[in-house]
Amino acid sequence: MTGPMSDEAIVAKLPLQVPLARALRGIGVRQIRLCSGIILFTYLVSHFINHALGNISTDAMDALLQYEIVFWRSWPVTIVLSAAALAHTALGVWALYERRQFRWTSVEVTQLVLGLSIPALLFSHLVGVRLAASMFGHEKYYEQALFGYWVARPYMSTIQYVALLVSWTHGCIGLYFWLRMKPWYKAAAPFLLAAAVLLPAVSMLGLYQGARAIIDASDDADWRIENLARRHVGTAHDQGVIDDISDDLLYGYAGLLALVLAARGVRALRERRGGLVQLTNVEGRTIRVPKGLSVLEANLRFGIPHSSVCGGRARCSTCRIRIVGEHGLLPEPSKRETFVLNRVGVRGDPAIRLACQLRPESDLSFVPMFPPQLTGENMSAGLQAHTGQERYLVSMFVDMRGSTKLAEKRLPFDTVFIINRFLTAVSQAVVAAGGEPNQFVGDGQLALFGLNASPRDACRQAIRAAALIGDNVAQLNDLLRADLPEPIRFGIGIHGGEVIIGDLGSPGHAVFTALGDPVNVAARLQDMSKTLACEAVISEEVFETGALSPGALPQTKVDIRGRVEPMTVRTAERASMLANIDAVSIAPAAAAV
Repeated sequence: MTGPMSDEAIVAKLPLQVPLARALRGIGVRQIRLCSGIILFTYLVSHFINHALGNISTDAMDALLQYEIVFWRSWPVTIVLSAAALAHTALGVWALYERRQFRWTSVEVTQLVLGLSIPALLFSHLVGVRLAASMFGHEKYYEQALFGYWVARPYMSTIQYVALLVSWTHGCIGLYFWLRMKPWYKAAAPFLLAAAVLLPAVSMLGLYQGARAIIDASDDADWRIENLARRHVGTAHDQGVIDDISDDLLYGYAGLLALVLAARGVRALRERRGGLVQLTNVEGRTIRVPKGLSVLEANLRFGIPHSSVCGGRARCSTCRIRIVGEHGLLPEPSKRETFVLNRVGVRGDPAIRLACQLRPESDLSFVPMFPPQLTGENMSAGLQAHTGQERYLVSMFVDMRGSTKLAEKRLPFDTVFIINRFLTAVSQAVVAAGGEPNQFVGDGQLALFGLNASPRDACRQAIRAAALIGDNVAQLNDLLRADLPEPIRFGIGIHGGEVIIGDLGSPGHAVFTALGDPVNVAARLQDMSKTLACEAVISEEVFETGALSPGALPQTKVDIRGRVEPMTVRTAERASMLANIDAVSIAPAAAAV
C-alpha cells in the first residue's frame, strides 16, 4: 500500500496534468466532428484505392480487399468506425436543428445537404454487405457486389456513383475548411486539388472496368455457380429481409429529418410564447428577440454587423462582448466558452463573454470588444478585407528607449528623423529574417513571423531578426554618434502562439493585424526588458517550438499580467548574442536541406 504523494511528486505531475485537463476542456462539437470526419474520410480513401485496382483486374481488387477486411472489420476498428459514423451523422442532424438562422454561405449549405444525403445513399450498400455478413454469413466480394449493382439491379450502379461523389465532395469541403488556415496550405493546395480530382476519377473508372469484366464473365454458367452460390449471396428470403431493413432505415432517417424540422418549428413557437429579451448594444441599437438565441445569432437575425471570424463556432474570441451592468443572472459559460476565454487570458472577468455562446434569459446591455468585419456592401464598394484566420504566429515587440528625453532638446523634425531611422533599422532586420513589420506605435514596432512559414521556421526567423536588430542599431549608433548624447537603446519581447489575423477597424480605416494573448504577452515581455536589464526577453515557447538550443542564455520565471501561472523566459543582455543561437541551431538544418 502506497502512502500519500509528496508535495514534490504532486508538483512534478502538474505540468502533465494541467495541459491534459485544458485539452479535455477544449474538446467540443467541432473537435468531435473533425476527428470523426477524418476517420470516415480515411475509410473512403482506402475504398477508392481499392476500386482503382479495377483498372488492372478484379483479382487485384479482391487481393487488396482481403487486407482491408482484416483491418476494417477487426472489432477495435469496427467500434471506432461505427462510433465515428454515428457521431458524424448525429452532428449533421444536430447542425440542422441547432442553426437559428439560415443565412449560410453556398459552401455551408452544400456541405450540410451533401452530408445529410450520404446515409440515405449508403443504407442499401451497408446493409447488403456489412449487415448481411453479420446476420447471414454472406461472403460478398467485388464479384458479388458488381454483379448485384450492374447486372441484377442496374439502377444501383448510378446510386453507388452518386454516393461516392457526394461522400468525396463532402469530405473534401470539410478538409478544406480545416486545412485552409494552415501556413503550408497555400503551397500544398495545387497538389491536394490534383489528388482530389484524380483519385475519384481513377477509382470510378476502376469500378467501371471491373463491372465490365463481371458482366462478360456472368454469361458463363460455371462462373455463376461459383460466385452466386448461397454462401455468397444467400437466398431470396435473405434478400427480402435485407431489402426490408434498408427500406426501414431509409424511412426512419427521412422521418428523423422531418422530426428535426418540426422540432425547429415547435422551438420557434415556444420561444415566442416564452417571452422576449431586450439586447442593447450601447454603441448601436436595441432589439427584442426570443429567449434561447445567442447574442451573435440575434444580431445576425436583425442584420447588425458583429465580428466573428470563425462563424460562431467558438473557435476564436473575436465575437467577445463586455456586459454592461449586472451579469449575475447570466447562464454559466459552457466548457468550450470557458476554454476559449482561458486561452485569451480573461477567465477572471465574468463580464466578458463570447457572443456566439451566450444565450441570455433576461435583458442585457453589452459592448462589442472588436469592430465588426466589413460587410458585403463595403466589399461591393471596392474595399478589400482579410476575412480573418486562426494561425500560429510569433509576435515581436520592439521599443526604443528614451525617445521622450531625446525630444526634450531637439526640434520635432530632428526627433522624428532619428525615430524613423531606428524603425527603418528594425524593419530591415525583420524583413531580412523573413518577417513582416505590422504596426508602428510611436517609437515602437510590432512584427509578425509565420504568415508564410511554419511555426518552427517562424520562431527561428524571430530569433534571427532580433540578432539583426542588434547589429543594425549598433551601426546606426556609429552613424549618429556625433548627434546623439548617448547611444540608442531598445527592448525586444518575443512570444508565439495561436492568434487571429485579419482586418480590424471601421470601414475605410481598417488595418491588418493580429489579435490574441500571444501578442499581448510579447508586448509585456518587451516592457520587462527594462526591469530585467536586458535587450531581449524571449519566451521558452519560442525556443521549444523552434527546436532551438538557448545556449548560455539565463532562464527565469516572470509573472505576466492576466495570467495565473508564471512564464519561463530567456533573457539576452545584448540582442546580438542571439546570432550565436541562430548559427548553432539553424545552420545545420539549412545544410541538411
